[in-house]
Amino acid sequence: MILLGVLLLILGFVFSIAILTYVGVALIVIGAVLWVLGAVGRPIAGRKVWY
Repeated sequence: MILLGVLLLILGFVFSIAILTYVGVALIVIGAVLWVLGAVGRPIAGRKVWY
């Protein structure tokens, strides 16, 4: 999710498409939060591991 966010962020800057930039930032933030919660061992939505 973080990689997709970075890709969309770069594409948004290159092609000057604001919606891609916003979606990219949102995906990076959500992916980082899920990554941190998973790294500390906190279950997310009833699951300990997300594949």
